[in-house]
Amino acid sequence: MPSRDEHVEVPVAPPETPGQRLWRQFSSSRVATASAIFLLILIVVALAAPFVAPQDPYDLAKVSILEAEKAPGAISADGSIRYLLGTDGAGRDVLSAIIYGLRISIGIGFASAIAALLFGVCVGLVAAHFGGRVDATIMRIVDVQLSIPAILIALVLLAALGQGVDKTLLALIIVQWAYFARNVRGSAMVERKKEYVEAAIGQGLPATRVMFRHILPNCMAPLVVTATLQMAHAITLEATMSFLGIGLPQTKPSLGLLISNGFDYMLSNQYWISVFPGVALVMLVISINLIGDHLRTVLNPKLDV
Repeated sequence: MPSRDEHVEVPVAPPETPGQRLWRQFSSSRVATASAIFLLILIVVALAAPFVAPQDPYDLAKVSILEAEKAPGAISADGSIRYLLGTDGAGRDVLSAIIYGLRISIGIGFASAIAALLFGVCVGLVAAHFGGRVDATIMRIVDVQLSIPAILIALVLLAALGQGVDKTLLALIIVQWAYFARNVRGSAMVERKKEYVEAAIGQGLPATRVMFRHILPNCMAPLVVTATLQMAHAITLEATMSFLGIGLPQTKPSLGLLISNGFDYMLSNQYWISVFPGVALVMLVISINLIGDHLRTVLNPKLDV
């Protein structure tokens, strides 16, 4: 037993780093954690498509028209289940096509969101930092674009540019940049009026250093949320355009194009050709949206009601 005069030291836990605190708050939601794990699995499977897919559905040497329109779980001659989700009208394994389609959809959604973020952030920072006519001109352009439905802009652009991965990426970047510009401009306007920014400007620091080193780091929280939600939006837009036949070519099929390819078979009760890619698309978009929605709460606790 320690005496009354003895001092007992109580161990103090080290303070949490911002990253540890963010992870603790994010992992407090089972739904968000499960969505993140599910999304990570989809990304890994998509990246490893040549190794995990039962078949390369776009290798003509491995696809047989004699295997076309096989129902899910059909038993082959040797008694094994060769096509777990069936085959489409060209004899391609639907499960393999979904895995390869995930790679295209996720890649286009991620790349377009990041590119739009980089461009939109630069434009928004310029508008907030310089203000006046520069801000008014930029924001009028942003207002005009945001007043037009995104799908309509994308359809017009792709109708003019034609099909292709690069053209689809360009259309999605043009559609999305205004969301990031308005988002970062609003946050940067608040930071621009603070004393530390005024002090940096008073010291004669270059505008680029003030914008990207002093203002931007304090605007990252809403940008992370916007980027996550815009990635889901880009995947949905690309799927819609590919379904309508003006997005990606048949040689670069995404989930939207797979749904389109199976649509004509719906009336003949061969639902699996279109339904299974549709389920994969819905689950992908929902998982990203759930992550983004929880990030919005974690990065802005005032929204947690």
